[in-house]
Amino acid sequence: MDLGIRNRRAIVCASSQGLGLACATSLAREGCVVFINGRDQSRLAQAVAQIEAATGVRATPVAADINTETGRATLIAACSEPDILVNNNAGPPPGALADWDHAAWLSALEANMLAPILLIRAVLPGMRERRFGRIVNITSAMVKAPLAPMGLSSGARTGLMSFCKGLSREVAQANVTINNLLPERIDTDRQRFMAQLTASLNGYSLDEAYEQIRSSIAARRLGRPEELGDACAFLCSAQAGFISGQNLQLDGGTYPGIF
Repeated sequence: MDLGIRNRRAIVCASSQGLGLACATSLAREGCVVFINGRDQSRLAQAVAQIEAATGVRATPVAADINTETGRATLIAACSEPDILVNNNAGPPPGALADWDHAAWLSALEANMLAPILLIRAVLPGMRERRFGRIVNITSAMVKAPLAPMGLSSGARTGLMSFCKGLSREVAQANVTINNLLPERIDTDRQRFMAQLTASLNGYSLDEAYEQIRSSIAARRLGRPEELGDACAFLCSAQAGFISGQNLQLDGGTYPGIF
C-alpha cells in the first residue's frame, strides 16, 4: 500500500535507537523527509547509517535535548514546517512512591508530558494552515493498565493523552490527526533493562526473566520494533485521516479489557 506521504517532512523525537528509530525507518521507507533527534552525536550518526542502509533515504540528524526550551527550538529550526511529528522520549525508571520527591515528579512531567505538548504547540499552527498534519505520541500500555512501580511514567503520559484527546477534536477539521501508540513488551534496550531489573530483584537469570515476560504476553513473544514503526507510519498516512484521538495498543493481544 502506498501511504501517500512521500516527500512529507517528519520530525521523529528520540530516534537514535529503539522505538523512535523504528518509526523513523518506517517513515523513511515511505519516502518521507525524516529528521531524527537525540542527544548523542555518535548514536545519531549510527542511526542515519542504519536508516540509509534499510531504506536508501538519508535522514537529517538533529542533536538536541527536547526536555529543554533550547533543544526544542533547535529541533523546530531544523524542520520548521513539519507535516508529521512523532513524540517520543525516554521514560523514568520504575520505583516506589517513597522514592519520588518533587524533583522526580517534575522531571517525569517535563519529559513525558510537557516536552511533547510544547512541540505540538510549535508545529500545530503550520499544520492547520497547510491542512495536513499527523501527530503520533509514543506513550505506554501502562496508561491503561497502570502498575504502581511505573507511576512516574503512567502519571505523566496519562496527562499527555488526556490533553491530546481534547485537542484532537479541535483540529480534526483541518485534517490534523493526533493519536497515541501504547507499546508493551517490545524487544528494545529498555525492555532488556526491565528484564535485567526483574532478574536482579528476583534472583534468577536474564533468560528466566525473558521467559517470564514472554509467558505474560498473549502472543507468547516480544513485539518487534518494526511492528510499532509500521503502525506509526500508517497513522501518519493519507489513508488515516479519519482516525484521530485514538489509543492503539501494541501488546500482542495482552490487555484484557475492551476500552
